[in-house]
Amino acid sequence: MLVSLLLAMPLWGAAQKPIAARPTAVELAHRVDDHYNKLRSLKSRFREDYDGLGMHRSEAGTLLLRKPGRMRWDYAAPPGKVFVLDGKYAWFYTPGDSQVQRIAASKFDDLRSPLRFLLGHTKLESELENLRLTGLEPGGEFTLSGVPKGQQKRIAQLSLTVTADGAITGIVVEEVDGARTSFHFTGEEPNSIVPEAAFHFTPPQGVPVVDSLPPV
Repeated sequence: MLVSLLLAMPLWGAAQKPIAARPTAVELAHRVDDHYNKLRSLKSRFREDYDGLGMHRSEAGTLLLRKPGRMRWDYAAPPGKVFVLDGKYAWFYTPGDSQVQRIAASKFDDLRSPLRFLLGHTKLESELENLRLTGLEPGGEFTLSGVPKGQQKRIAQLSLTVTADGAITGIVVEEVDGARTSFHFTGEEPNSIVPEAAFHFTPPQGVPVVDSLPPV
């Protein structure tokens, strides 16, 4: 009987283990802020999917982030396609294009702009209107949704897939015209060594630079 009692005790203990309370939207937003405010740099793999204007596009590559305000997207296909935010300008170039597109960082309002959350320069709760916890994903991740302030005429909803400790693993941007762009992040490397030179972009020789709006 004693043996039976001892065997039963671990099972009883496991059953009585308290379950972590589900966070509120505000609590989870604070975890996101805390997670990224502590970082100096970040490296991650990404996949980007776009559906809109009658087309579908899926791309992947490597994302580099560094404070203050540096961002670089290196696309795997075609090799050499790049988007760089150097703190002063945002640069867009695809090999074979007849020009390099550039826009002042102060006017940058591309779909990647919500990713400034990853740079730790913002308070998520104050950046999104109607912030709410809209779902629980497989694996214990949560979905935070809202509308970025100042972008209501373009974005119908922004959703962030967030781990319990505040790391963003996905972003979905739904535009008012029905277009949908999603970003999925894997292999996050917090505070990885990312040199400043990675955020310097030099236009290819002979390719003119045109100041314009960012591409779709």
